[in-house]
Amino acid sequence: MSDYQHILVAVDFSEHGNHVALKAKALAHFYQAKLSLVHVVDTASLVSLNYELELPYTSLDDLLIDTSKKKLNELNHDLQLESEQKWVKMGSSHNEIIKAANENSVDLIVIGSHAHHGLRILLGSTANAILHRAKCDVLAVRLNHD
Repeated sequence: MSDYQHILVAVDFSEHGNHVALKAKALAHFYQAKLSLVHVVDTASLVSLNYELELPYTSLDDLLIDTSKKKLNELNHDLQLESEQKWVKMGSSHNEIIKAANENSVDLIVIGSHAHHGLRILLGSTANAILHRAKCDVLAVRLNHD
């Protein structure tokens, strides 16, 4: 097995998310790998009564993206990353994380996992989807909810 060259950490701006990012930074330091951050604004599409898909309002999307970029910059202050190594995406979390990994030659995705029972509950639906669909290695960092 070769060393990791590019590590992507999915962040959610929670206290636990910062823990995941710090674990990823330690791995990047150990492997002397490039470290990138991605945050996904998960768009929950609105469905009308006749089940036709309605797009969310653009101004709300812009507000969510701008707020996420500010929070990503705050996290970046602690991690000392270059600006091209952090992305805010909109869409389905697992799809956008996998897409970012594929487009940027990532060989390890680091995500948080929840300590409950059963594989899907253990990882959460996003982490579970990434684990099963990613083309690269995936590291699930256990999140303690004490």
